[in-house]
Amino acid sequence: MTRQGEEVPARCLRMPHVERGMAVGLFGGSFNPPHAGHVLVAETALRRLRLHQLWWIVTPGNPLKDNSGLAPLATRIAWSEACAADPRIKVTAFEAAHRLRYTADTIGLVCRRNPGVDFVWVMGADSLRDFHRWERWRDIARKVPIAVFDRPGATLSFLSSVMAKTFDDARIDESDAPRLARLRPPAWTFIHGPRSSLSSTALREAGVGGPDGR
Repeated sequence: MTRQGEEVPARCLRMPHVERGMAVGLFGGSFNPPHAGHVLVAETALRRLRLHQLWWIVTPGNPLKDNSGLAPLATRIAWSEACAADPRIKVTAFEAAHRLRYTADTIGLVCRRNPGVDFVWVMGADSLRDFHRWERWRDIARKVPIAVFDRPGATLSFLSSVMAKTFDDARIDESDAPRLARLRPPAWTFIHGPRSSLSSTALREAGVGGPDGR
């Protein structure tokens, strides 16, 4: 699952250590490259959801996207670690070690390996628009609570998306976000707040890479 010649740190191919009773956010993406918008979502999730940890999961590749311009996994891990200063943010690429392609499989493995830990899926509102195209997306919503964070140009996604309509009855008010990870799924919320206009696509098209395009 990694490109020939990549040197992915062994520690990044293992799941981060957690303890029973913890609330942990799962924040997956290509991070090609990571930027301040990703950091804003991660740090807001830690605060608003009252998480003990957030796993910043650097994926081998997105099944719904053209991965021809994807930087090597080891490079994207290094970029992500340079971005994520909060020690509660754990950069990991364990999906590569387990040859996982789909989020549904990732969540299934994480929950089986970590009984007694409350996980919540963290994603930007821009991902919510296409969530119904994800493999076994209904299973994801029924397996873990989901926190959707506002992104520029995607604020209305929580009203118009297939996922939001399908699981409308499972939506909780964002004022209840601190208890989301402890709720029995399906349960989700949309969290408004500070937004960053940065995007990985725009940074790549501008010919820049690394954290914030450095």
